[in-house]
Amino acid sequence: MESNSSSMAAYLAEHPKMVGVLFTMLVVLSQGAGVVAAGQGTTVGP
Repeated sequence: MESNSSSMAAYLAEHPKMVGVLFTMLVVLSQGAGVVAAGQGTTVGP
């Protein structure tokens, strides 16, 4: 497992723009998950 994380670190070191891409994807996905979680607790109607 350690080789996978070290290979990912090496890849990100060679492609620094991917760090921004991964961070942006993380933010977008976490916002989407928050909207879904908020929608589960609401009820509309009497």
